[in-house]
Amino acid sequence: MNPNLPRADVGVFGGTGFYSLAEAVETAEIATPWGAPSAPVTIATFPGEVRAAFLPRHGPDHRFPPHRINYRANVEVMRMLGVRALVSPFAAGSLQPGIRPGEFVVCDQIVDRTWGRASTFYDEFTDGPTHVPFADPYDQGLREVLLEAAGEVGVRAHDGGTVVVINGPRFSSRAESQWHRDAGWHVVNMTQSPEAPLAMEAGIPFAGIALVTDYDAGLEGDPDIEPVTQKAVFKVFEANLDKVRNLLTTALPRLAP
Repeated sequence: MNPNLPRADVGVFGGTGFYSLAEAVETAEIATPWGAPSAPVTIATFPGEVRAAFLPRHGPDHRFPPHRINYRANVEVMRMLGVRALVSPFAAGSLQPGIRPGEFVVCDQIVDRTWGRASTFYDEFTDGPTHVPFADPYDQGLREVLLEAAGEVGVRAHDGGTVVVINGPRFSSRAESQWHRDAGWHVVNMTQSPEAPLAMEAGIPFAGIALVTDYDAGLEGDPDIEPVTQKAVFKVFEANLDKVRNLLTTALPRLAP
């Protein structure tokens, strides 16, 4: 860790509609070997003197679509700050009728269907081959803390689930959504990869929290459920943003090992 940089214990990525974590913060503009992150990092102190670094992955004005985010710089800046846990809330569409808009899923598995993204720090094997294990993308200890915090603040959070990551920025067709549902996957998102594999390569324990905003392209046999729209996603996420903040505020002091 660079002694000239500020220190942080926990990192948080903000997603759709989630552009700030706390009011009393210090701000740091940090360059990385992979270029600039999506925005300057803000750092706030939580109970127990736990310092949390926050970075909105799409930028403070949502300028970066999911396929254009500099994921390597975003994860690298968290590594440079010395974070020992990284939490990634994200908007998601439900693929299963039992997972409803307004509920959370603390994921335990991921399927990557993106393409064309810089998804590794190892563009060259200068020190020999490096193939990082990825069988368990989400850290179990962090997941348990988040589930406990969700229960305490009265948030309905599903324990485990697979997120399938699509390239975006368009939403899924009905056929694609049905394929994902038939595969048994639980939620669909556009940003969890390469965040999760990059965090694994960086050696940072990682947790993803899906805030369900919609039913993707709809549910088979229920014509009353309309396919997802951008307007609907933002509306549901905004209505539930306080839940996200309450969950994180409760969990963050417990996430630093």
